[in-house]
Amino acid sequence: MKIREEAHRMKLISPKLAASTNEERNKALKAVAGELVQHKEEIFEANHKDLDNAKENGISDAVYKRLKFDEGKLNTVIEGIHQLVGLADPVGKVLLSRELDEGLVLKRISCPIGVIGVIFEARPDALVQISTLCIKSGNCAILKGGKETANTNKVLFNIIYKAVVDAGLPEGCLLQAEQHNEIDELLQCEKDVDLLIPRGSNAFVQYIMNNTKIPVMGHADGVCHVYVDKDADIEKAIPIIIDAKTQYTAACNAAETLLVHRDIADKFLPKAAAALANAGVKLRGTKEVTDIINAEEMTEEEFHKEYLELVMSVKLVSDVNEAVEHINKFGSHHTDSIITEDTKTADYFMQMVDSAGVYHNCSTRFADGFRYGFGAEVGISTSKIHARGPVGLEGLMTYKYKLYGTGQIVDDYATGKKNFHFKEL
Repeated sequence: MKIREEAHRMKLISPKLAASTNEERNKALKAVAGELVQHKEEIFEANHKDLDNAKENGISDAVYKRLKFDEGKLNTVIEGIHQLVGLADPVGKVLLSRELDEGLVLKRISCPIGVIGVIFEARPDALVQISTLCIKSGNCAILKGGKETANTNKVLFNIIYKAVVDAGLPEGCLLQAEQHNEIDELLQCEKDVDLLIPRGSNAFVQYIMNNTKIPVMGHADGVCHVYVDKDADIEKAIPIIIDAKTQYTAACNAAETLLVHRDIADKFLPKAAAALANAGVKLRGTKEVTDIINAEEMTEEEFHKEYLELVMSVKLVSDVNEAVEHINKFGSHHTDSIITEDTKTADYFMQMVDSAGVYHNCSTRFADGFRYGFGAEVGISTSKIHARGPVGLEGLMTYKYKLYGTGQIVDDYATGKKNFHFKEL
């Protein structure tokens, strides 16, 4: 019952954190950044234990890369924290101010969602990003990381929690769930947890969505595309494709499918295939593709697959319309990119592709809260309700209506004694 009791206690604490000032929350974030640097050797030592355990369990290279928390990842999360400190306070923004009648003023004010449960696999840097985003946005957070990085997560959480409480934020504003069975307990906390954000495999996210009444924000998979149009600059296209596929293969924004205009297939595909092969990428394609390059033949329905490894699907299309239709049918509405020098074609693609991120002449790997200047992200949402794409501070906010009166009653308006005049302030 620990999680349920703690979640209920956290629900009662959440208004206190929401009422904290931006200066107080920034002070806590600066303290977190300082303590992470101060205790980095302790963090790295814990991470080495997790990495050694992962090797013994024969974990894949893609997952191993996600488990690793080294100097580079530490520097990235520290930079993300400093970005957060520099961002405007998302709490208390006046989103609407309207005079309904003389002396009766309505305001819509941004406020934190409240208590957010974040369940994530593999990446310990996610714990830092998520907890600091929640602190900056005034949200309490229950954090459950994967068992693969249990040692790293525990050390990171203890450092972060002590830093924010010592800086003056309410005790109990952050909680770490460590046992696997606590996930199911967390899923039953619909009265106290306002939002769940799962980060992990398709099966993992689907399990969360299917076993809770709490609203869930996130994405189940990342089947991202790069479409090379007939008017593409080939010298520009190849580095973009290589980056989109190989820069971080295990990421949800890595490209899984390459679509190529038939008019340039004979010229472009051999060059692209050679570059991808040189980068260690294995290609799979339709019969039409295998007639041009060396690739494993695949069926149409396999284009739904998210590889998360050095494998890429390839298909030829007749025009941008067919590319859009393919992406909207087989994609996951995450991030898709077009390579073309024709701005009209690019505009059509970006208008018609139904994804959270649509790009022109750049890598899908830019789909990231840190790279968008959000400081970090709690995840990427492919939903169209509330938040979409990398979820930073704005995605962790909701709003409330505040009505300021001077003795008004509804009956006066119902009987015609008074009338609304609705004036924007």
